[in-house]
Parts: sequence; structure tokens; C-alpha cells
Amino acid sequence: MEILSCDQLAAKKCVPCEGGVPKFSPEQAQEQIKQLDGWEITRNHERIRKSWVVKNFLAAMSFFEKVAQVSEAEAHHPDLHLVQYRNVTVELWTHAIGGLSENDFICAAKIDELPIDLKA
Repeated sequence: MEILSCDQLAAKKCVPCEGGVPKFSPEQAQEQIKQLDGWEITRNHERIRKSWVVKNFLAAMSFFEKVAQVSEAEAHHPDLHLVQYRNVTVELWTHAIGGLSENDFICAAKIDELPIDLKA
């Protein structure tokens, strides 16, 4: 699998996955995650996640709405977590294969392009 820059990932479209797509190896995931700012690999190299601290509850909801729009357009849906009204986390993995695919990194790059109202 070719390692792509953040811009290259953001320019791509997710490919529908019903299984049968190879997972990224831990080594491939480690190389690809280096192209994304602030994302980390979790759950034994099966997921990626990023967290932000936003201005307030409405900023969190606004960001989640934007993430939902991107996710729906890509037909690739993350887990969204909100803790203590302003700590937001997005977690991605390809459910059909139980691990990471290029789709996860594409969505992460697109999420990074979204405006977010961070805590000062």
C-alpha cells in the first residue's frame, strides 16, 4: 500500500467496503499515521483516533455535525466521543475488516480540514 500525504488522502474518496479488503499492517499504519497531524494508532493497530478540546458544548456539537456530514458523504462512519462537554474524540476503523484501511486515513484527512472552535 502506498503511503499518501494528507493532501493526497483528502483528495480521495472512500471506497465502499463489505470486507475482503486487506488491513493495513502495523508497519503500514505507522508510516501512514505520520502524514496526519495529531492522530494516533490505538487498539493494537486496529484504530486511529484524535482528540480536541473545544470552546464549549455548542462548539462540540457543531464540530460533530460537520464530521457527520463528511462521514455520510464518504459512507464511512467514525465513533464520536464527547466527555465533560468540551473534550471531543473521533475514532476511525473499518468495521467490515476489523482494522485499518485507506478509508480511515482518507476520513481522518478530511476531518482535519474541518473548522473547529478550539478552547483558547
